[in-house]
Amino acid sequence: MQVILLERVAKLGQMGEVVDVKPGYARNFLLPQGKALSASKANIEAFEGQKAQLEAQNLETKKEAEAMADKLNGQQFIIIRSASDSGALYGSVTTRDAAEAATAEGFTVDRKQVVLGSPIKDLGLHNVNVILHPEVEATIQLNVARSPEEAELQAAGKSIQELAAEEEAAAEFEISELFDDIGSAASDDDDDDRSEAADAQDDDAKA
Repeated sequence: MQVILLERVAKLGQMGEVVDVKPGYARNFLLPQGKALSASKANIEAFEGQKAQLEAQNLETKKEAEAMADKLNGQQFIIIRSASDSGALYGSVTTRDAAEAATAEGFTVDRKQVVLGSPIKDLGLHNVNVILHPEVEATIQLNVARSPEEAELQAAGKSIQELAAEEEAAAEFEISELFDDIGSAASDDDDDDRSEAADAQDDDAKA
């Protein structure tokens, strides 16, 4: 099916181009989203009459998108999730989660603008693209953690593996300290026993 594009569409073409697409793609996405018109003679003529206006509108929305991208680009948003000790999430982080996290911080982002190759299923820092306009996109970072404290450590550059190793080392240190204390106490008891035995021997000798 041939359509005329009303805006730039990634991997398809620029505004005003007539392109061949699958009928389902046209009916389910391009036409209802207002991104294209069927390439009939009447529609092509109508587009030519509106081309200057559409280009002006596109330029205006592009400038707005660029201004938004300047503010959004590089922002980090925290998402708290339950996960195993290895860092695997019980569930996943989706485009909706990313959009809601950004919106909660005062940015207007729709889940349809968020691009994820696949759902996020691990703790850590994840870069995600946000399409603000056919020609403008921003990159945000999702800090997926089990707690705000863990998110803060991850933001400082520590991975979940490093955090787990530190916790394990701290636990081992506490255990070794505990055994040292027990050993020291036992040694003190032995010293006391020897001292009492020596005192008893002295008493026997005096007797």
